[in-house]
Amino acid sequence: MVEAGLAEGVISRGVERGLLDIKVHDLREYTIDRHRSVDDVPYGGGPGMVMKPEPLARAVEDIRARRGNPDTVVLLSPQGRRFTQAEAVRMSALRHVALLCGRYEGMDERVRTLVATEELSIGDYVLSGGELPALVIVDVISRLVPGVVGDARSVEEDSFSRGLLDYPHYTRPSEFSGEKVPDVLMSGHHEQVRRWRKKTAIQRTLERRPELLDLAALDDEERALLDEIRKEQETEQ
Repeated sequence: MVEAGLAEGVISRGVERGLLDIKVHDLREYTIDRHRSVDDVPYGGGPGMVMKPEPLARAVEDIRARRGNPDTVVLLSPQGRRFTQAEAVRMSALRHVALLCGRYEGMDERVRTLVATEELSIGDYVLSGGELPALVIVDVISRLVPGVVGDARSVEEDSFSRGLLDYPHYTRPSEFSGEKVPDVLMSGHHEQVRRWRKKTAIQRTLERRPELLDLAALDDEERALLDEIRKEQETEQ
């Protein structure tokens, strides 16, 4: 499941260029019983199975021996700290990151206390396992590694890169189902286009995710645009 995701798109190209080094480890390779068991019934009873601590601990020790000590060992868990763009920027500066993917009812608590160095969650919902969150984290971090994305400006202007949502994007045709591309984008006036994009990004953030503005690193022009938008809203009311 993880290898299929790594074989496509930006991540695959980053690996091919030698900009990313990603290895998937099968936990069953770190078991010692004949059934290659990675889970067992929970102490105290209850539904489902719990992942055993030994295979995960052995896997991380093997990673240390073969690939060096990870800068961080991340347990992917709904109880973890929320994974954000700021977290991705932090992790993109690290040399070596290990991601632990859970399954079943969860992991033995001793994985958290003895093996992992931090916990991260990609959102407040339940998935079948940690494979998809791992792919999400790898994808987000990989985009921040220089050279992985062809045009660095597309990364710099992404939603959340500065705490704001992205501005609207348009391409041909200029009119579709009665909806027209804003005139400013076809005007050829680069300064007006730049200002429109900045203003609409702030406007979208204010309308859809206003809490982001509390932490956004707004420059003087953006603060002035935010005041302008608020005054316009007051006038409309």
